[in-house]
Amino acid sequence: MKFISTRGGECVTGAQAIAQGIAKDGGLFVPEVFPQVSEQELEEMLGMNYAERAAAVLHKYLDEYDYDGLKEACAKAYAQFEGGDAAPLVKIDAGLYMLELFHGPTCAFKDMALTLLPYLLRKGCDLCGIKEEVLILVATSGDTGKAAMEGFKNADGIKIMVFYPNDGVSKMQKLQMATQEGNNVDVVAVRSNFDVCQSAVKAIFTSEACKEELKSKGFILSSANSINFGRLAPQIAYYFSAYLDLVSSGQIDMGSPVNFAVPTGNFGNILAAYYAKRMGLPVGKLICASNKNNILTDFIRTGVYDKRREFYKTMSPSMDILISSNLERLLFELADRNAVRVQMRMDKLAKEGIYNLYDEELEQLQQLMWADFCGEDETVETIYEFFEEYQYPMDTHTACAMYAAGNYIAQHEKDGAPMVIVSTASPYKFPQDVMYAITGNDIKDSFKAIKHLNIATAMKVPASLSKLRDKSVRFTTVADKDKLYAEVLKFVDKK
Repeated sequence: MKFISTRGGECVTGAQAIAQGIAKDGGLFVPEVFPQVSEQELEEMLGMNYAERAAAVLHKYLDEYDYDGLKEACAKAYAQFEGGDAAPLVKIDAGLYMLELFHGPTCAFKDMALTLLPYLLRKGCDLCGIKEEVLILVATSGDTGKAAMEGFKNADGIKIMVFYPNDGVSKMQKLQMATQEGNNVDVVAVRSNFDVCQSAVKAIFTSEACKEELKSKGFILSSANSINFGRLAPQIAYYFSAYLDLVSSGQIDMGSPVNFAVPTGNFGNILAAYYAKRMGLPVGKLICASNKNNILTDFIRTGVYDKRREFYKTMSPSMDILISSNLERLLFELADRNAVRVQMRMDKLAKEGIYNLYDEELEQLQQLMWADFCGEDETVETIYEFFEEYQYPMDTHTACAMYAAGNYIAQHEKDGAPMVIVSTASPYKFPQDVMYAITGNDIKDSFKAIKHLNIATAMKVPASLSKLRDKSVRFTTVADKDKLYAEVLKFVDKK
């Protein structure tokens, strides 16, 4: 399987795409063709566990990786998840399900890929004959940074550095990053928002001068953000697994369509669902759920992507994003893989802050997806009402997906397909907001909120979060956006 750049300048193997992270022309790597999964293969996957299903999906794209090696790596990665099932599907009501993706080491869906990425990256480098140390740079809106560091901590031949918006993540997310263990990790808070962090990191990746200087110090760059196909690919697997769980439990017949409601900011999670659909999974409608930063909702409704708007800090901070980098991969498909058109739009976004789709592209997009957004008050109300009805607590991001799904179902009664809500984080990652929504109590201390939320819901507290209180803060650096590369150089020069 070969991979090409969305901007037309490169064609590489899967191992090269993962090792490199981003194309030299600034584009994102996409598969040259979408591999297909037949109904017979789906039938064979019914009897597999999650790790086996993940390996089967991944090998469709990464055919130069040894299949047995992939299966072993997936088994090792997903053995780290609490409860014995990495991605359990929970029935809430007739036709309504929760796909729980928060049982990993950092209690967020990013673990689904970032527990596996160290293997994919190291093996990819070996397949490419890369001998230099790998420097991973990560911009995070809250969850990716912690999950990436946890996955790569103490890995031989790899250093990882994370940048996050200083006032743009939850207290629990910040504490998770600031206390991270590992002799090869570094964390820097940035005096700006996530979009600025992401743009600054991408600028380093596309700077020949930066890459040459780092190479002279013995490092090559790679990414753990979802711009790296190695981060995106493992996420495709949980859509297959959720579908297969519905079939194996007798909820649907093989071949029946299933809708997915996905809370998304950087567009990687919902893009993985689209990739699953392109591979032949019977995916119905994809519900794209945003928070108050509703740029994706506007784009799917109008075909106009306009980042020239106010940026809001919300109680669902992982979606506080105005530049959804993974959208470029979908644009490439909507444009019938016209790389020149994608480059033109990305240039226009960078220079003018806006671009628009052609009418036929918008029609195609709206056939695929339906979009809605959830404001702060609606987030609180959704958490409260859902808990009152089902005694099921959910985090603030999942609430956005539930709200959007509810509106879709109300407006499309004839659809009738089962709805799977993609639950992206444990409620305990945002205990103060969830506690306030369920009980009305405004608790300032995160750990007190965890205790009271446990009493109110009886939901088990993840071990990794309960241990946080006793961990020492290791990282306190705060930097301006134009000083990030200087921080990178300090990090690589550390012995």
